[in-house]
Amino acid sequence: MSGALCRNATITRLLQKQSFIDFTDPINRIHPFLRNQTQTQAREYFRFPNVIRKVKEYEISPSLLTSSFSSSTSTASFWKVGFVGWYLGMVKSWPVLTKSVTSSLIYIAADLSSQTILKSFSEHYDLVRTLRMAGYGMLILGPSLHFWFNLMSKLFPKRDLITTFKKMAMGQLLYGPAMTVVFFSSNAHLQGESVEEIVARLKRDLLPTMLNGVMYWPLCDFITFRFIPVHLQPLVSNSFSYLWTVYMTYMASLEKPAAITS
Repeated sequence: MSGALCRNATITRLLQKQSFIDFTDPINRIHPFLRNQTQTQAREYFRFPNVIRKVKEYEISPSLLTSSFSSSTSTASFWKVGFVGWYLGMVKSWPVLTKSVTSSLIYIAADLSSQTILKSFSEHYDLVRTLRMAGYGMLILGPSLHFWFNLMSKLFPKRDLITTFKKMAMGQLLYGPAMTVVFFSSNAHLQGESVEEIVARLKRDLLPTMLNGVMYWPLCDFITFRFIPVHLQPLVSNSFSYLWTVYMTYMASLEKPAAITS
């Protein structure tokens, strides 16, 4: 009993002589040097710049957040780029044919749109009329657009503002009226109209069509000549001509006027 009390008194005296040590910390039980190193590293780690740096290391990259969306649209983007590349290759290899087919397809779409707007539900589509429009785009408009834009680029090679206005004027004064006459005449001839009936149609429809064209085409021509490369100008012009062709096919489908008889 007295021996136990002596041992407890000895332990008490030792604790009073030594500074307080946290025995719950295993590093403190190993060596005070390790304790000091750990405290120093902890203070350096929690300095503000280090905390920011560590947080940035665990930030999620925006590319990871958008990877799912990108993967869902990558296939569509690939096919779009693939089609554009294929079309540009065809324009370079077969310029006249490619532009003619493009013009024909646009005329088909425009004529079907025009018929859809005007016809009643009980009426059927006039496919013969659509075929006439496709032939005009394929055989007349497509090739003529190719040679016209190439001619304009040779006569006026610059693309500044003054040159653009010159090209626009040439289109409104020469190409536009000529192609309008060819369109009405060829379409009327394919419908079996006589020369007198074709002349009467031109007298009735040519001037109103040209006046409407002056309100529509100058802005389209300005964009085409000013900003579009020459090898793509027929494509852009055909794209603008979709709405115009809806109107033109409507005008061409009007009943023929009474022929001038002597």
